[in-house]
Amino acid sequence: MAILTRYLIRSHLGPFLFAFTLLTGLLFLNTVAQRLDQFVGKGLPWTLLAEFAVLALPHTVALTLPMSVLVAVLYTFSDLTAENEITAMTGGGIHPVRILMPLVGIGLILAGAMFLFNDKVLPEANHRLKNLLVDIGRKSPTFRLQEQVVNEIAANTDQGRKVYYLQAVRIDAAASTLEGVVIYDVSDLEARRTTYARRGTMAFSPDQTDLYLTLYDGAVYEVPTTRPGGFQQVRFQEQFLPIRGIGNILVRGTAAEYRSDREMSTDMLAEQAAYFLATRDEVIRRGQAHARESFRKILGWRMMGGELVPPPPPGEAATVEGAEPFSFDTELPPDEMLREILLTARSNAREAEDLRLQAIKYRVEIHKKYSIAFACVVFVLLGAPVAIRFPRGGVGMVITVSVAVFSLFWVSLIAGETLADNGYMGPALSMWMANLLLLPPAVLMVAGMPRHVATARGGGWEDLLSTLREALLWPLRRFGQGRAKREVAGP
Repeated sequence: MAILTRYLIRSHLGPFLFAFTLLTGLLFLNTVAQRLDQFVGKGLPWTLLAEFAVLALPHTVALTLPMSVLVAVLYTFSDLTAENEITAMTGGGIHPVRILMPLVGIGLILAGAMFLFNDKVLPEANHRLKNLLVDIGRKSPTFRLQEQVVNEIAANTDQGRKVYYLQAVRIDAAASTLEGVVIYDVSDLEARRTTYARRGTMAFSPDQTDLYLTLYDGAVYEVPTTRPGGFQQVRFQEQFLPIRGIGNILVRGTAAEYRSDREMSTDMLAEQAAYFLATRDEVIRRGQAHARESFRKILGWRMMGGELVPPPPPGEAATVEGAEPFSFDTELPPDEMLREILLTARSNAREAEDLRLQAIKYRVEIHKKYSIAFACVVFVLLGAPVAIRFPRGGVGMVITVSVAVFSLFWVSLIAGETLADNGYMGPALSMWMANLLLLPPAVLMVAGMPRHVATARGGGWEDLLSTLREALLWPLRRFGQGRAKREVAGP
């Protein structure tokens, strides 16, 4: 049996690596394409791009590893069944479920490794990736001027942000010269200044953060915005114009240490959930204490000797010697105080509900880590009987079943998370709903595997389509049969 176990594992290893590489590559390219606009034109070194790739890869692996398990099981078992190897094993006295047990063990191992990966590696990678993207976002694009185009130049100075617009008829980047220069300065709210120059040169500071323009043979025209009709003209032979703070340097480590739920381990998530629940309990307790105190004030209870004393019965003295009334921040009539109690209670209830939803959000993330990891086992139990039932479906069967299962799993996961975050479903049920939908059919099909050990005949693409069609039409058929019985039975 050990030889058979090693043979089954080796048979799955190739398809698993192929599916994992293919799916990871496709999703990773999609991730890079979505972020490409944040890197283009910023003069970033290749080491930074490599760092981005390494930090973005764990998120992709968390999605593709369970998917690769399903693809490998479907392909391998369909191939073994089509070649009559499963039939030979069964004829040799090996129960089909016994054949599946080593793969279930491998699925459990992968599930444990997947959970550790999602709990330790993925949150840290997400946190560092977020900080990297924040740092890159703060870096200004590489300064580049284009001919006969109005180029916007944003400068960050101690006096604030200044914006210039520069246009040149000809720009020689190699010689750093400009011809036919026009500069519009719109930073000064009290004046609009336009500079014309026949030619000029440009240079950067050593740290590439400042731009120095030297203009020749030109004029400056200034129109004050505070004095209508005002105009000033200054001609020059040579003028030096520094533009500081164009920011062409990437500064690392400027991002905050705040972590979202996707950047936390299970211990951090549990701590945050407990904090929000404790805060919610404190809000409820504070609201109840406020309501009790307010009603006591309305009903006329007084303090005497450190104890509450009820109001005197009707007909007795309205005051008791030694009793002092509660201190009021503001003297309000009873109806105004009742309104204040209701408003405060409503505000506390809203705050308590927000805190409860925050705690649910973190608990959802905890269950998500377990649920996605356990999907490796579910996919093993689901893929093997389907492949044995339809051995001649080939690659089409593998793709069709994989897409259907992946769609159901991820749609259920996303829908469950949305429902839980809004308080309509518990965190555990919302995240385990996808596995609960797939696990019972998988167990039933595993139990029926001995009946579906097929030969090379049957079990093809047509049978798969027929089975899917029957499964989709079964609810409608049951509804029609029930309606027909009611009509026969009469009123």
